[in-house]
Amino acid sequence: MSLTQIVGKVFVSRQRELEKHQNGGEALQRAVLTHLVQTAKDTEYGRKHAFEITKGYDDFISHVPVNTYEELKGEIDRMRQGEADVLWPGRVKWYAKSSGTTNDKSKFIPVSQEGLHKIHYAGGRDSVAIYLRNNPRSRMFDGKGLILGGSHASNYNLKDSLVGDLSAILIENINPLVNLVRVPKKQTALLSDFEVKRERIAQEAMNKNVTNISGVPSWMLSVLTCMMEMTGKKHLEEVWPNIEVFFHGGVAFTPYRKQYEQLITSPNMHYMETYNASEGFFGIQDDPADKSMLLMLDYGVFYEFIPLDSKSEESGVSTSTLHTPQPIPLWAVETGKNYAMVISTSCGLWRYEIGDTVKFTSTNPYKFIISGRTKHFINAFGEELIVDNAEKGLAYACEQTGAEISEYTAAPVFMDANAKCRHQWLIEFAKPPQDLRQFAALLDSRLQEINSDYEAKRYKDITLQPLEIIVARQNLFNDWLKMRGKLGGQHKVPRLSNSRDTIEQLLALQK
Repeated sequence: MSLTQIVGKVFVSRQRELEKHQNGGEALQRAVLTHLVQTAKDTEYGRKHAFEITKGYDDFISHVPVNTYEELKGEIDRMRQGEADVLWPGRVKWYAKSSGTTNDKSKFIPVSQEGLHKIHYAGGRDSVAIYLRNNPRSRMFDGKGLILGGSHASNYNLKDSLVGDLSAILIENINPLVNLVRVPKKQTALLSDFEVKRERIAQEAMNKNVTNISGVPSWMLSVLTCMMEMTGKKHLEEVWPNIEVFFHGGVAFTPYRKQYEQLITSPNMHYMETYNASEGFFGIQDDPADKSMLLMLDYGVFYEFIPLDSKSEESGVSTSTLHTPQPIPLWAVETGKNYAMVISTSCGLWRYEIGDTVKFTSTNPYKFIISGRTKHFINAFGEELIVDNAEKGLAYACEQTGAEISEYTAAPVFMDANAKCRHQWLIEFAKPPQDLRQFAALLDSRLQEINSDYEAKRYKDITLQPLEIIVARQNLFNDWLKMRGKLGGQHKVPRLSNSRDTIEQLLALQK
């Protein structure tokens, strides 16, 4: 009997429990809400919002407002200073650094001990449980797993709290037994210099029997490309003959799938998407033939969903700003409609707008796809660049060079065979800068100053290369809108997009 067959027995009971997601979604979610409210009733937030007399969902929504990060920031800052019983019982030591809001370069998401184990680690365990259920001949535990994570952000640490990328927090707190079946070494995994980290991971892992890899597709591809260069091999299975699965998340996998299939030609290779964010672990692809994910309903996360009408989606305006419509519980959602996700968690986030939009493909069980963000954005490589960042960056570059902009849009250029990528900006100038390269450098540097995730991805040009600016001919954007019957009125050019559809149409019209 293989080690995987022995270890796999540990997951059998959980595999059976997951069957409750088929018909018992509403009951699971109501139980989660009751647990969250009762656990936090003696916190400052719980007392302020009448958790003591909250008996169900209707009471909960009448007592608790929908929140953005800005509306919880004051409480979170106090928690980071060491105050206890603010949003969640006790003191919260760890904070996951995430992309900035319109007012801050970074935001800090509390990660409580309960949230760490019953949300984040639970998602990792369930990913393995589902994979083993779907692949009974797996030998993944007969080798090691390459887990690619981030680093601590010690410059953000305070006396009573620590900050890091979520992946670094998970590695730092992981059960020591897991280190027996993973690479690289913990010290390497937590390095902040990705250029150094990438080479050390490749060196440490190339002679190991790696059977499974986990991480963000863009960063993982960079590591694997480095290892291919070191070994002189063409295909990954020449280095790791028993590689069988990639657990991926963080950014859309579609732009990278072809490159992975060229790198890994083994017919035994599997890909499994997960939806894990700083705020929680929300979904797992439970069927290899279905690109949608199973919504995880019995962690410490209670879900609500704001229906998005066509007006709010097209304009890129968060519906919370409009205050209509109101969130609905999970058991009221319909398939085929876009919703902005709102969560309450055992980390102290209450009716918190995460910023992602989802579309349900099934309600029995509840399965979904990530359909976008509540605002236009680029997150092709984990940089989470939002329109507010773009506007501030362009304003700074114009101020420094005397340039004036009429219209613009931007989109990613996905990685080539050498794992290189960049942002491509198409800009129509009313008054062009004298030196376009200087303008591009100023824009790039300003974006790094105001967005820590973009700054991290641009570090030493490892994965994200300097941005590219293409000067649009005069009236290009108006011609594009006219061609689409949207010239004038409230119609706008999408400023940022995660796909290249818009920019490719404009470039075709440019010729």
